[in-house]
Amino acid sequence: MVADDGRGEDPAAGGPAADVPEAVGDLDHAAAVFAEVRRRLFGIAYRMLGSVTEAEDLVQDVWLRWQTYDRAAVADPAAFLATTTTRLAINVLRSARVRRESYVGPWLPEPVDTGSDPYLGAERGEALSFAVLMLLERLSPTERAAYVLREAFDYPYPQIAEILQAGEAAVRQLVSRARKHLRSERRAPVTGAEQRRLLTAFVAAARAGDMAALEEILAADAVSYSDGGGAVRASRFPVVGAVRVAKYVRAFANQFWDGVDVEWATVNGQWAALLQRDGRTFAVLTVDGSDQGIGQVLWMMNPAKITAAAAVA
Repeated sequence: MVADDGRGEDPAAGGPAADVPEAVGDLDHAAAVFAEVRRRLFGIAYRMLGSVTEAEDLVQDVWLRWQTYDRAAVADPAAFLATTTTRLAINVLRSARVRRESYVGPWLPEPVDTGSDPYLGAERGEALSFAVLMLLERLSPTERAAYVLREAFDYPYPQIAEILQAGEAAVRQLVSRARKHLRSERRAPVTGAEQRRLLTAFVAAARAGDMAALEEILAADAVSYSDGGGAVRASRFPVVGAVRVAKYVRAFANQFWDGVDVEWATVNGQWAALLQRDGRTFAVLTVDGSDQGIGQVLWMMNPAKITAAAAVA
């Protein structure tokens, strides 16, 4: 994986710079190597951080470090770059927890368009849905890293252990704990076709303010989350229970849906409704369903977080 030059540098810390200026041809080669794995690096960073913007910034940081690193000391560039990405993401997560504690209202993952970039979910598609990303928020940064590397990208345990600088037995335990947490907190999801049916039915019922229809498709313990980030008007607390969610949605049906057009898109590997007014996307709406109905209704409304998804329209 990463060659050991005897100096023990951590790639996430920047590493040693080359002693002589790199030739243009060598830098071109470095760029080509980076380009080959860039989408995987973004996939790791996004699943770790739940933010398109933060993932893109992190990958750019990895590229800058790769330019100045002594690349002759790297035996496996792909492994080195994945290691750097993961360790930097762990550092970002540790600081992000403080920021998210002061976030205004519920924090939801930033939607990413997987319709135009199917590679993001192509390898296994794990740890990509909103429901899973929200559950991963409750894990420690190292648990999240181990789960993402194993479940989404099928990295072998010895390599994950090297990336996380931990023993293989410890890494297996991290992944096992993460799996158990997700299984205990989430019901088995429905198929993509059923998820779209539920979403379509929810949009129709919400637009009409149809209480009976809403209650019929909502699970008894359904929760509605609205992420406005303090930038737009949105509920600052989750709404819990099928009846309460139905009443909440009906309460603003006329005003909210007036003049709204709906575009459908594949976001985070699942169907989402892009809600538009005057040609501008102002919300990304999706649902998470099980055999008991819709368990989560997710309203992404923070303008700073829907840019990537809004570009689909």
